[in-house]
Order: sequence, then C-alpha cells, then structure tokens
Amino acid sequence: MGPAIPEPRAVWRGVVETFRERLGLPADAPAVTLLEGNTPLIPAPSIAARIGADVHLKFEGMNPTGSFKDRGMCVAVSGALAAGSKALVCASTGNTSASAAAYAARAGLRCGVVIPDGQIALGKLAQALIHGATVIPIDGNFDDALGIVRGLAARGDATLVNSVNPLRIEGQKTVAFEIIEQLGGRAPDIHCLPVGNAGNITAAWLGYTEATELYGIDARPRMWGAQAAGAAPIVRGERVERPQTIATAIRIGNPASWQGAVDARDASGGTIEAVTDAEILAAYRLLASTEGVFCEPASAAGVALLLKKAEAGEVPAGAVVVATLTGHGLKDPDRVVQEIELPDSASADLEVVAARLGL
Repeated sequence: MGPAIPEPRAVWRGVVETFRERLGLPADAPAVTLLEGNTPLIPAPSIAARIGADVHLKFEGMNPTGSFKDRGMCVAVSGALAAGSKALVCASTGNTSASAAAYAARAGLRCGVVIPDGQIALGKLAQALIHGATVIPIDGNFDDALGIVRGLAARGDATLVNSVNPLRIEGQKTVAFEIIEQLGGRAPDIHCLPVGNAGNITAAWLGYTEATELYGIDARPRMWGAQAAGAAPIVRGERVERPQTIATAIRIGNPASWQGAVDARDASGGTIEAVTDAEILAAYRLLASTEGVFCEPASAAGVALLLKKAEAGEVPAGAVVVATLTGHGLKDPDRVVQEIELPDSASADLEVVAARLGL
C-alpha cells in the first residue's frame, strides 16, 4: 500500500460564512461567494532590508476578480439578495465594476455599471463586460457617475453596491481580522494603503477597532493612507474637480468615505499624504522586480508612501508594517506595456542565446 492520504485541510468558506456573526447580515441571508478573502500576507524582505522594518504585503489582488473589492462585494450582494433585490448598480473606476458584475452573475442578478468614459483600465472593463453587466460610459468623472447611481438607488430601481453601502464596509473590515491572525495574534504597528474613494481605509480601521473584542488585543496600527498627488482631495482639504493620475483606481476627486478616512487617520494617530505618479510607478516596479509581486499601479501607492516616510526617517526601526496591495497587475496591462521595453529578437542558436543571457 502507498502512503496514507492526509487528513483534509481546513476548508476556506469565503468571507460571509467565515465572519457571518460580525457582518450585520440577516441570519438567513444566502452566502453569495466566490471564496474571496484568505489572501496571502507575503513577507517583503527586500523592502524590509531597505527601510529597516519588518514589512509584509497583504495581496488583495489574489481575490477572485483580482481586487479587494470582492471582500465587501460578497457581503453587499448577499444582503441585496436577502432583501429581494433584482438588480445592482455601481459607479466605478474599474475594480468595483468587475467585482459587482461577477457577484451579480453568481447571484443571478442584473448589474448596471456607470463609468467615466475613457478613464477605465481595459482589463477591468473587460471583466465587467464578460460577466454580463450593462456598462454605460458617461461624459463626466467618477463623482458624476456616483451621483447618477445614487439617484437610481434612491428611486428603488436597484441596490447600490458602491462603498457607501454599509455592507461593503462590513465585508472589507475582515482584512484586519485576517492580518491579525496571519501575524500570530497581533496587529501591525503601521498599515499602509492607497486612498481613492476611501472605503478601504475606513473599513480596515473598523476591523482593527473591533479586534479588541474579537481577539482581546488592545494595540492598533497607525493608518498611513496614500493619495495620488493629482487626485488628493483629503490631503488638500477640498474637492478636486478634475483628478489626474496614472493610478486609475484612485483617480477620485470627492471620496464617498471621506469622513471615515479622516476619522481613521485621526483615531489611529496616522496620516494621509500625497505621492507623485513617479513615486507610485517606482514602487510598482520595485515590488515586481525585487519581491516578485505584480500589483496594479494604484496598489503601489501605499508602498510609495512607506518608502517616502522611510527616506524621511519616519519609520521606526524594526516596526511591523503591513501594506495592502489592492489589485493585481493584470488589471492594467496597458501600463505594463508602457513600463517595459521589448527585447530585439535573436537568432535561433544556442550560443547566441547563451551570450545574450550572459551565460
């Protein structure tokens, strides 16, 4: 006989079933799931050595549709189905549309997506379309799109699943629970993440505050939020009418969760600061070339801020730092093409190839 078959490993059931008691859903709400969550917390030794801290990457790009949006979308769509909704609507800079469309398909619901024309990475738009969503580009920005879908929801035509839906925040807060578990029962000293519509920083802080009851820990991280310099309304303290940045996922001039982000910053003793597109792209390339982690540009904003703060001597030696990478690099393939130089072809000859490789 061969070796004994090992016992089954613990089976991940998705965010809704794993954390149901903490999500505010009706007890009989169905779990609309693609087995989201349980994303890896990846040590980042190269960045750690560079800045003298213990750095980890919470790679939310490993969720089913490739972004952190799935973590909250599963809860929002479960709630919509329990309430008898027949349709979902959202405004999007890309990732929300992909997630909403996938979970709507899973639940058998219609999905309408309103996007700013020409401002969505094609990888994300393709996802929304292949999942069967009705996508409507408008001559306006994200804030205009959000105003329209808010109006549709207010008329009772559909359930709004942007992060203004409180169930989205409930689902997204679970990232903090996972990080604490993955760090062996403690919170990080600093948590860095991008800030666009600001639901993510709001949700993560909510999760850390609830961790006191859930895990019996008191220490919470300082929340360090990064906005793109051309789309930094919270940093400026005023709405940005025409936000501009290569980081399309955070190209938002009037965040829906603005106050939640400010509250998270202030309550944690943290900060929300701007990073330039050049700093974002440098972090984007660094993550891929030294850590082997390929994220979309906006995801690298939190790491860009971490590097900037380290350069200024503001990262304590040995601090435990977690940086959320919100989406996978394949979300924005056009950016990759712009960032790399394709090599010239070589002869189909072993020695020629070996020479090119330096072998």
